[in-house]
Amino acid sequence: MSISRRTFLKISSATSAGLLVTGRSELKGAQEQGGRSDAADERWVPSVCLQCPGGCGILVRVVEGRAVKIEGNPKHPINEGVLCPKGQIGLQILYDPDRIKGPLLRVGARGAGQWKQIGWDEAVQRVVSRLKALRARGEAHTFVFMNGRNRGQMGDLIGRFCSAYGTPNNVGHSSICADGSALAHYLTQGIKSYLGYDWDRTNYLLCFGAGFVEAWRPTTRLLRAYGHMRRGRPIRAKIVQVDTRFSVSAAKADEWIAIRPGTDGALALGIAHVIVKEQLYDEAFVARHTFGFEDWTDAKTGESRLGFKSLVLREYAPEKVSKITGVPVETIVRIAREFAATRPAIAAGERGASMQSNGIYNRMAIHSLNALVGSIDTPGGVIVQRGPSFTAWPDVVQDDLAKVGIKMHRVDSAGTARFPLAGKVYQGLPEAILGEGPYPVKALFAYYTNPLFSTPDVGRFYKAIEKVPFVVSFTPFMDETSEHADLILPDHTYLERWHDDVIYPSLGYPVVGLRQPVVKPLYDTRNSGDLLIQIAKGIGGSVARSFPWTDFVDLLKFRFRGVWEGRRGTIVAPSFAAFWKKLTEDGVWAAPPYRFGEWGEVLKTQTKKFEFYSNALEHKLHDLAKKEVEKAGEKGSEVTEAQALERILVGLKLTARGPKVYLPHYEPFRAPGDPRQFPLLLNTYKLMTHAEGRGANVPWLQEVLGVHTGMKWESWVEINPKTAAELGIADGDPVWVESQVGKLRTRARLYPGAQPDVVNMPFELGHQAYGRWAKGRGVNPNWILVNEYDYLGGTAGFFSTRVKIFKA
Repeated sequence: MSISRRTFLKISSATSAGLLVTGRSELKGAQEQGGRSDAADERWVPSVCLQCPGGCGILVRVVEGRAVKIEGNPKHPINEGVLCPKGQIGLQILYDPDRIKGPLLRVGARGAGQWKQIGWDEAVQRVVSRLKALRARGEAHTFVFMNGRNRGQMGDLIGRFCSAYGTPNNVGHSSICADGSALAHYLTQGIKSYLGYDWDRTNYLLCFGAGFVEAWRPTTRLLRAYGHMRRGRPIRAKIVQVDTRFSVSAAKADEWIAIRPGTDGALALGIAHVIVKEQLYDEAFVARHTFGFEDWTDAKTGESRLGFKSLVLREYAPEKVSKITGVPVETIVRIAREFAATRPAIAAGERGASMQSNGIYNRMAIHSLNALVGSIDTPGGVIVQRGPSFTAWPDVVQDDLAKVGIKMHRVDSAGTARFPLAGKVYQGLPEAILGEGPYPVKALFAYYTNPLFSTPDVGRFYKAIEKVPFVVSFTPFMDETSEHADLILPDHTYLERWHDDVIYPSLGYPVVGLRQPVVKPLYDTRNSGDLLIQIAKGIGGSVARSFPWTDFVDLLKFRFRGVWEGRRGTIVAPSFAAFWKKLTEDGVWAAPPYRFGEWGEVLKTQTKKFEFYSNALEHKLHDLAKKEVEKAGEKGSEVTEAQALERILVGLKLTARGPKVYLPHYEPFRAPGDPRQFPLLLNTYKLMTHAEGRGANVPWLQEVLGVHTGMKWESWVEINPKTAAELGIADGDPVWVESQVGKLRTRARLYPGAQPDVVNMPFELGHQAYGRWAKGRGVNPNWILVNEYDYLGGTAGFFSTRVKIFKA
């Protein structure tokens, strides 16, 4: 039978159209039929993506027990049925040929790759024995639990395990993520968390250092918001991107403002100067809902205090700010007027502004713009995320060993005079382990985190981990940290396990998705939640009594019972069994809409107002100063509180003194190193394909790695063409990028969007492990980043590294 080309194309078009219609029909049918399609051997299983913390709902098509396609879940309000590139690639995570297939015991030198497969009973018993021995010696506090993307109940479960066991050293990863933002919110609003934004109704976005459309969270929600802001409504919102490089977000914005690294706070304060001077601020909101705007008198001491208004008028005139930031005076004035006049407006900032040596003050300054124009808890403004009404956790049971251990100083010095506001200092652990800490670290767990890849000056961690006698990793993949572990207890992938996922702060109203197995586990792996419960029971005593659940699913049902009892939201059922069944069918529970005007939930500071002048910061620093006075007294020395406070401020490397310390202000950006030897600043950034460090082993993501440079499967450094010409470097040349820490060999890409004195390198590649797709490809900038801090919050200064570049 012969078929002409024209007939073939007609048949192909009709078939394709039919498949598209069928696919949509099946997807709709899957929702209507409780997750099952018409075919007996096929079903659609709702779950939640875990390629970033966004918590997007997914539907996984399973044919004859094998997952074959991932789509967005239309019922999940974060993504409403669509996915970003990261969400589409979950099958390559599930079917990665290099997954760890069962528990492994190290039998050779660390990092040598010599392992013995053991059974789960032996693996768990080894962990239980080591942890019981530590407690028996009164050394529970020497156990450190490092953890990363703790979605849903896992974060609380890990915290509970540490409290019951008796260690203060629950070390999360957020000090190398974006803690600067959360701490700025705490100092101004009393909420130590990220905040949400009512993107759909804002008219003006002033975005400082956040990859709004490529690398902020939740990605899919932001992509949908971007489309709505631009074309989905009668009034098109204006987007102004403040960034050190011409990013994808800058390209998609109405305007890119190129700024010198680390000076975002100064620009925000210059904008505030114009708004205040020209009386463009929301006087009613400022008068009713803010504290410290005007100069004021302390009722206890009678001392006069500087207010935000006087500070910005006195110190942040556009002419001065322009010299700091490199932004023209006329631009500062124009943006200030636009921002104040085009309400509702949002000033948002993220990693590019917050993960600096002055990040907390940068973010306080940026967030203050929202208060000035009345954009706190208003339609089109900043909103505070509410959580589901889970059943409260029962009290942790602590024996005497736990009570003593939990009161020990943290090994990372978080919360001390060295890092006053820090809850954890992830990147500071190497020095603590190598001798600067108050005691040795004798056991370390690593869950969903890879410190031997993800920290500045990462070589420090390679040295430190050799000093820890017992290291356990829970990863499904042989990453760098796992290669140096003593025992690997491999987790399921997210498509094989039970796990809930409360959304990242965004929509404001409560939303929680249910991650459930879409297929049976491919290998001999276990849910880490189940393992922690099992280990706790193995330790016995009060630790076991703190974990009354049979397994992680039992724990989930216990917590979700409170949501069912609330009788609100998208699932209301006569019994908990009916509620749980419906939750597994829908994959998500939500309780819209967001409720404005609940000021008790929005402003939780001492004054119950937005604090330009942070009482929390003042009290914290003065409390620490009093403790230093007490310590000195115990040693027979006399130190006044004022002297102790001065020593603390010197240690924090702050230049401000007096009331200015507690107000948003510009602290000079620090970049160690000799500018004559290292004349360029290194800016590291995230791509759309950056799956929180877990995208390097995914071929589909590597194929679309650097869309703006045409690069894939390898790294690059972006150099301004003029700078490259001065250095004799051509596009595509192999080059060395060298800092005072080390050097990397990569490829040069001439990029007009790079500023002349700033070079840019993306994260994600440069693994020394992590499977065949990742190992040995590209370079990891963390090897040459200086480990600088924002000491106030213990956060990493990722942009404080000076480099030089030369041809390889």
